[in-house]
Amino acid sequence: MKEFMDKDFLLSTDTARKLYKTARDMPIFDYHCHLSPREIYENIQFRNIGHLMLGGDHYKWRAMRANGAPEALCCAGGDDWEKFLAFAGTLKYAIGNPLYHWTHLELRRVFGITDVLTEKSAKAIWDKANAMLQTDDFRCRRLIEKFNVKVICTTDDPCDDLHYHKLLAQDRSFKVRVLPAFRPDKAVRIEDPGFVQYVTQLGRLTGKGALNLQDMLASLEARVAYFHETGARVSDHGLDTVPYAEPDYALAQEAYRKALSGEALSPLERDTYKTCVLRSLGRMYAARGWVMQYHIGALRNNNTRMLQRLGADVGCDSSADAPVAANLARLLDVLERENALPKTILYCLNPRENYTLATMTGNFQTGGVPGKIQFGAGWWFADQKPGMIDQMTALATQGLLGRFVGMLTDSRSFISYTRHEYFRRILCDMIGRWVEEGEYPADMDTLKQLVRGICYENAVEYFGIDVR
Repeated sequence: MKEFMDKDFLLSTDTARKLYKTARDMPIFDYHCHLSPREIYENIQFRNIGHLMLGGDHYKWRAMRANGAPEALCCAGGDDWEKFLAFAGTLKYAIGNPLYHWTHLELRRVFGITDVLTEKSAKAIWDKANAMLQTDDFRCRRLIEKFNVKVICTTDDPCDDLHYHKLLAQDRSFKVRVLPAFRPDKAVRIEDPGFVQYVTQLGRLTGKGALNLQDMLASLEARVAYFHETGARVSDHGLDTVPYAEPDYALAQEAYRKALSGEALSPLERDTYKTCVLRSLGRMYAARGWVMQYHIGALRNNNTRMLQRLGADVGCDSSADAPVAANLARLLDVLERENALPKTILYCLNPRENYTLATMTGNFQTGGVPGKIQFGAGWWFADQKPGMIDQMTALATQGLLGRFVGMLTDSRSFISYTRHEYFRRILCDMIGRWVEEGEYPADMDTLKQLVRGICYENAVEYFGIDVR
């Protein structure tokens, strides 16, 4: 019987163990996350391990709710110690859940604590970790640096002033580049109740107004330019469903007018508007050499009572099952026809779409740009061992795993960088098994090159962002 999470955790072959020695110390290029630039700039100190480990982590809140914890011990107020104790009491039931591994990687890599977290051990772990958190060495910047992070791309609304990104860019004492990523979902979702208020705010911010679609698109272009000046080279879109309608600017303009007037839209009008805006944004990104990300297939805010009480992003989302392939192909093709398709990463929340996206990437690759269209890492609910294996297997069988830009954190937690270790161990085990089963030569120089690329070097080349 193997020891729990020993040095060879998730590494089942000699080749995997050798490859992990290469992967282990590679830097991290975190090209998509939800960290707060303000908290990074202010170098916040965490109140305690409950604040650090549970604050903003909807994965853990979902597990605690499933264990019957009252909402006061999840994300709605409550005492930090009581929350931590409730989480400790939940973990023993989480066998097979990635939370079990993530939590113990966090304890080991951040605090050097090898004890298993249970209700019995919780107080000792609480006291030991909290003593460390009172020191400057455990403020958020030092935690980021401990994981050898080189680049962080946050998630930012077009109306954000990027104040803290600018301050961080001027702060040469912090060696990690913290850059904005453009997330224009509120300008795309014409059916949302807050749409009119949002585009009005956007028009006032840029001085271009919002009286018609042309003005609104001009405002978005102005903000793309502003983000570019502030270091952005990445956009991100939450496409819960993939819209498409044949380009018709007049109909898109009419849909926009009706939305401003509070009139109901037909599905055709809605999708025509969205296609127009996404097409325009794709052109803007391509002109500036940006990478465009499409996160596809979330079914959000399913629990109305929780949404009204606590707001969005509290753990009441799930994967959707709407059709993806045809509309996605048309949406990408409308840009490709104009030679305006930017580098693009496609993510799916429903694993049934793995082969849809893996095969879709091959339709739009371009000579001279290795891996221009990427099938992105296992995302959100697929961010776990079987999900990662399934995603990388689909990519490997339908494309080039060796050109993959690898793992991202997609988290609000400053200690989620342990997920890169988790990913790297799974990657090395996968490749190691293929080698030891005779499916790929045992050429360690080539294998190490592939591992270095997937862990870090491919992302550096792909995003074109200088590291400090």
